[in-house]
Amino acid sequence: MEFFKRNNTRKVNIGGVEIGGGLPIVVQSMTNTNSRNWKITVKQIKQLEKAGCEIVRVSFPDMEAAYNIKKIKKNIKIPLVADIHFDYRIAIEAIKQGVDKLRINPGNIGSKDKIEILVKEAKKAHIPIRIGINAGSLKEIHKFTDNLSRAKILSNVAMEHVKILEKYSFEDIVVSLKASNVDTTIQAYRIFASKRNYPLHLGITEAGSIFSGSIKSAIGLGIMLYDGIGDTIRVSLTADPIEEVKVGYSILQSVGLRNSNVEIISCPMCSRSKLDLIKIVSEFENKIYKIDKLKKLSKPLKVAFMGCVVNGLGEAKDADFGIVSQGNNIGVLFKNGKIIGKIRPDKLVKKLIFMLKSNLQV
Repeated sequence: MEFFKRNNTRKVNIGGVEIGGGLPIVVQSMTNTNSRNWKITVKQIKQLEKAGCEIVRVSFPDMEAAYNIKKIKKNIKIPLVADIHFDYRIAIEAIKQGVDKLRINPGNIGSKDKIEILVKEAKKAHIPIRIGINAGSLKEIHKFTDNLSRAKILSNVAMEHVKILEKYSFEDIVVSLKASNVDTTIQAYRIFASKRNYPLHLGITEAGSIFSGSIKSAIGLGIMLYDGIGDTIRVSLTADPIEEVKVGYSILQSVGLRNSNVEIISCPMCSRSKLDLIKIVSEFENKIYKIDKLKKLSKPLKVAFMGCVVNGLGEAKDADFGIVSQGNNIGVLFKNGKIIGKIRPDKLVKKLIFMLKSNLQV
């Protein structure tokens, strides 16, 4: 159940995946492969698909890369977004190759007549365009040090570019206004959301490592989502893009917006704990992402890993499955709030995975 009311945005269709209009927020990621090598790029996209990625963005820096779009599209199942800068001809080639959406910055894609050509081609092919504004690429933003002024510049530039597309009666638009500063990003999205109802793609750009970037993204995206802002998200991490998908779903599940299949409840441990929960939870979490059937669950299964009986019994009884440490390196196993037996730690993860799969077959 949602905690809040989401903004009412326009619907945009991206290769069969609709966003906006109150539809479930879509989780995106971006490949970090060389798109000139289409086989390696496809391999990574397939891994992202398995992790639950719903739309993938790939940068195509030149024509050599753009000519691979048709091959990539033929071998993947999710919509493909072409990230293109500086040369409108690459974007036009991407349209010809059958890409599902363009991500451009109208300010660097070419002169007004070239933009007009590109927009007309996109409109004819029913290809949406994301206007992606990043603080790092705006020279004027560095004249200011306060976050509000920078946010206003981000929003103003985005609005200028939106008006360029609107001038040609083009409305299949998605907008992003990203900065590496959380406050700047939040304020920029709030300002723009008050002026236009185009669907918004959320993200904190260049967020950082899997540790610091996940925290920064969770805070920034969480606040915007709680404001009702956002139709798609991408967590930008200096890490394997699969981690972006995992963190994205975790953020959405935390605010009640998406089901990431399994909700893990686990304690931080203390001297009362007799189980190595750090190892057990990590092993379990890695394995559940490989169970495809979990993606079809109508609601997440809750699994509790508790180090002692102080809060453990209550948490385990509230979970679909649970384990509570009971001394002598033994765990008490729960299912639907009832004790079903005891188990050694080295058998625990295998047993829980078996129980999960059995539950899916019922």
